[in-house]
Amino acid sequence: MSLDNNKVKEKFSKNKDANRERFVRIVERRVNVILNNIDNLGKCSNKKNYEYSEADVKRIFNEIDKKCKEVKAMFSGKTKNKEFRLT
Repeated sequence: MSLDNNKVKEKFSKNKDANRERFVRIVERRVNVILNNIDNLGKCSNKKNYEYSEADVKRIFNEIDKKCKEVKAMFSGKTKNKEFRLT
């Protein structure tokens, strides 16, 4: 009986380690994509190439802030999804 219990514990520990490794691998990749996309968004700030108002900028960053709060809440077990539209 004790041997079976040890096998279960060992399997659980390995699975937990694999889940952690998968989490780290996926999160690192996704966060880097997000950071790159934020850099790309910053390129839209060039007023020589784009026309936008301060109201547009405020709406964009309000929406980004709101989404960050929603995702942070998801890590606490609360979920919410909504699509952004500028107009």
